[in-house]
Amino acid sequence: MIRVLLIEDDRDLAETLLQLMELAQMLPDHVSNGIAGLTLARSNSYDVLVIDVGLPKLDGYSVCKQLRASGIDTPILFLTAFSSIDNKLEGFASGGDDYLAKPFDNRELIARITALSGRKSSHVKRLEIAGLIMNCEQQQVSYQGQKLELTPACYTLLEVLMRASPEIVSRQSLENKLWGDEPPSSNVLKAHIYYLRRALTQVQLAEMLYTSTGRGWALRPSNTR
Repeated sequence: MIRVLLIEDDRDLAETLLQLMELAQMLPDHVSNGIAGLTLARSNSYDVLVIDVGLPKLDGYSVCKQLRASGIDTPILFLTAFSSIDNKLEGFASGGDDYLAKPFDNRELIARITALSGRKSSHVKRLEIAGLIMNCEQQQVSYQGQKLELTPACYTLLEVLMRASPEIVSRQSLENKLWGDEPPSSNVLKAHIYYLRRALTQVQLAEMLYTSTGRGWALRPSNTR
């Protein structure tokens, strides 16, 4: 089931949306201000965050910016009464993934939440798993202050695996990310995986690169296997 955090200060609207999500077999939580929403989003695991822009205590854009700065890549859908292109651009610039103007069709809201639930946001510029840190803006990876030397292909593979962690990423998905619709022979991807594992070995993290025979690869700290 899809876990959703709704941050909405209009109590009547929130009650309606909570009932709607429950009917759609979702598991929603609700808070009515930005500070409480920020705290809950940081301390729990959700599939989608639905955030009203005009929140008390901390507005929706600020909530989003702080979550992204914390490395939280949960997809964010903004709800707002403002529908101008400038408002939408501000929402996307703050780290949002989708934008729905009020009033909206309930079916569209559920459809957008469902679509967002299957992915992670690409707005996060700093990824961290078990001390392994990726700075996406500088395209650098380090562990306990030691920089990893990665080829462009290995960097791309590691970013995909970190964003998906701890889920398994299929061979086809990795090949599409590297080469689009025309991947080379299967041995080429295996070679890049080998070089990535060797780079992780230099910082004693080789075991994080998990191979699922016939399914693909995942990046998993030892305590999540």
